[in-house]
Amino acid sequence: MTVQEPAPKRKKRVRKFIVRWIGPPLARRVYRTLAGSWRYETENEDRLTGLLSGANPVVGAFLHARTFQLLHYFSRPARGRWMLMCSRSGDGDLMTSLEESLGYRVARGSSGSGGARALAEMIRAQKQDRHLNSCLAVDGSRGPRGIAQLGIITLARKTNGVLLPVAASTPSCWVNQRSWDRTVIPKLGARVHVLVGEPIPVPRELSEIQTEQLRADLQARLLAMHTELDARVGFKDAQPLLADY
Repeated sequence: MTVQEPAPKRKKRVRKFIVRWIGPPLARRVYRTLAGSWRYETENEDRLTGLLSGANPVVGAFLHARTFQLLHYFSRPARGRWMLMCSRSGDGDLMTSLEESLGYRVARGSSGSGGARALAEMIRAQKQDRHLNSCLAVDGSRGPRGIAQLGIITLARKTNGVLLPVAASTPSCWVNQRSWDRTVIPKLGARVHVLVGEPIPVPRELSEIQTEQLRADLQARLLAMHTELDARVGFKDAQPLLADY
């Protein structure tokens, strides 16, 4: 007599197969098609250019919701080499495949699993290669939305890096209303506006109070930059940048 495999196990195996073998190449193709049509307009690009040619690594700071707009932007050869952090989840597998295909170096981990180890890997990599820069979503992989976490301060402090807040916005987009961060994906042919903020130097030695002040300042700057840029370009969302919790 043949014993059939339980339906939940079959579904799990099918999903695992799709995520591992079908999802990554499909995601890469869709993203490259969309991103290849986007037109970027950068404000204060000279700040980024100047920092990339400087002696200290750049630690880019952005909101998780704007990841897709900035991945293509920072993947251009003229904008240096970058390392990112990506979660160990199934969605993280897809994102890692996409990011690596764009030329990024990726450390796997998040606030929920392996984040400290991934952060240590990024710090070690930047110490070994002074021309390697890094980017982190300040609100992590799980949120709360818009709340800056301390990991990016640690990364900048231990690599002698310069924090660089970056905002991105476009009115021609889709907003994933089911995601915790309300992910923004520009539509085909969208004009994406990128605003490079004022660099923030990070001292090697910081007290607990100074660290919190720096975290709060970075969060306030990023939220202000997005509020101003969104209003100016015409992007609107029913929910605020900062989660109401």
